[in-house]
Formats: sequence, structure tokens, C-alpha cells
Amino acid sequence: MEEKDERPGKPVIGEYKGNPILTLNPGERFPFSFGLSKAKLILMHLDEIRDFVLKYSKDK
Repeated sequence: MEEKDERPGKPVIGEYKGNPILTLNPGERFPFSFGLSKAKLILMHLDEIRDFVLKYSKDK
């Protein structure tokens, strides 16, 4: 039996009002886009985001 890859499609780099944006989950119902400032903020708090996902994920 073939295993299904649960990861969304490869992120896409685009542009919004002349600024670069990164879109996660492109081509899906709920894509998630953000720019450089939010990307830096996410990286600064990556450990807290990981802890949040582990704590509240239903897939434990």
C-alpha cells in the first residue's frame, strides 16, 4: 500500500505591491501567504510555534 505524503505543495515565492511574499499550501483551499517581516517573526519564535503545535495537535 502506498503512503500518502501529508505535506502540502512546495511553497511559492511571489510578489505583492512590489514586495516578496511566500505562499505556503499553494493551490489548496486555504493558502497561507506572508512577507519578509512576518517570516522573520516566525523564525524568531519557531521553538514556541513548535511547542504550540505539539501541545494542541490532535495527531499526538
